[in-house]
Amino acid sequence: MFPGERICFHIAAAWVVRKEGMRLAFIVKKFGGSSVATPAKIMAVARRVLEDTAADDRVVVVVSAMGDTTDELIALAKAVTGNPHGREMDMLLATGEQVTVALLAMAFTSLGRKAVSLTGFQAGIMTNGAHNKAKIAGIAPERVLRELDRGKIVIVAGFQGMTKSGDITTLGRGGSDTTAVALAGAMKADVCEIFTDVDGVYSADPRLVKTARRMREITYNEMLEMARLGAVVMQPRAVEMGKRHGVPIHVRSTFIQLPGTIIREGYTVEEREFIVRGVTHDTNVAKIAVLGVPDRPGVAYRIFSELAEANIDVDMIVQSIRNADKNINDIVFTIAKPDLPVARAIVDKLGQEMSFIGVIAEENVAKVSVVGAGMYGSPGIAAAMFGALGEAGINIEVISTSEISISCLISAEKVQDAVTAIHNRFFREDDDSNL
Repeated sequence: MFPGERICFHIAAAWVVRKEGMRLAFIVKKFGGSSVATPAKIMAVARRVLEDTAADDRVVVVVSAMGDTTDELIALAKAVTGNPHGREMDMLLATGEQVTVALLAMAFTSLGRKAVSLTGFQAGIMTNGAHNKAKIAGIAPERVLRELDRGKIVIVAGFQGMTKSGDITTLGRGGSDTTAVALAGAMKADVCEIFTDVDGVYSADPRLVKTARRMREITYNEMLEMARLGAVVMQPRAVEMGKRHGVPIHVRSTFIQLPGTIIREGYTVEEREFIVRGVTHDTNVAKIAVLGVPDRPGVAYRIFSELAEANIDVDMIVQSIRNADKNINDIVFTIAKPDLPVARAIVDKLGQEMSFIGVIAEENVAKVSVVGAGMYGSPGIAAAMFGALGEAGINIEVISTSEISISCLISAEKVQDAVTAIHNRFFREDDDSNL
């Protein structure tokens, strides 16, 4: 590298050399809990940010709680009560990120760079009132922009916001990703970089499938579907925010200086045709089977509207005829495992009112999926997936599809075998067409 030049990531998805004196960049960088797990790692993050950016760049850093802090806070709450109130849980959990932002601001100051830490509310993040899984209702980033104008690096607590009535809320699992992308969109940043302990988005979880391949690029729609179906590298709402605001998202490693995966509207690098883009899995799933549901208008609406009022997302839904002569059906659906107690109580109550035959809940299930924009109009993908599972001796309990995905509900203990079998079917070692 020549004097006066530095390597940086350009939003056109290529590594370029930027000469000093070119226009400043506006970058939002997010670091997850594993990246800031110790004081030494916090100092390393501060040095990494300073190495990656020029002195005149406008930089916002969003951080999660240190290491396992959130899990430790949850354990503290459960040691006090088995059913902590949602509002008080948010008051407790929001403290984790506030520790990290303060320490990181101190780290920047010790390295000679002006910095300021802000809570989610101070950064202008307003949410609805759904405690523990709130959604961002709006962002007023004036305070962030003022601090940037003063030449400071701004460190924002991820995962949190505040309601109109002044209550602290948290955004649910992976919520710091959403904070970062939403801020980048609201402030029209050039790019949002998501730093994590993996170096990009892979065709499957590399911890389960050793032959999984890192992608150079992936579209918003494909990444959104993969995230929704279990790829924990990104939160679905964060990808939605990126798509809505047209913010390129760069998923990359905290620990190595290499490009990762760009999430954007379309591909910019030369790629071969592909059909399946990735294989995902989700073990945070529970299944509820509602047996003997009266086959009359409005019954399904009543079940799913009450679940929606309780902020419970329903994924796979299958209705089948149980007894045509008696006009009763069975309805099977899946939800996130933590929502099972509330969902079961709602369905049991409705069962007493509407005389269901029974309700069965099961937690020992998992969802495996294939995703790819090329799947639409390509016959044989479902057959190949089902064949791979059949050859591995894995039974399919429920099937659901979209234009770019196919999902199967299976027994939880079969997840690794299932993901490996499906990945091997669609990704041969001598074929790089899905890179």
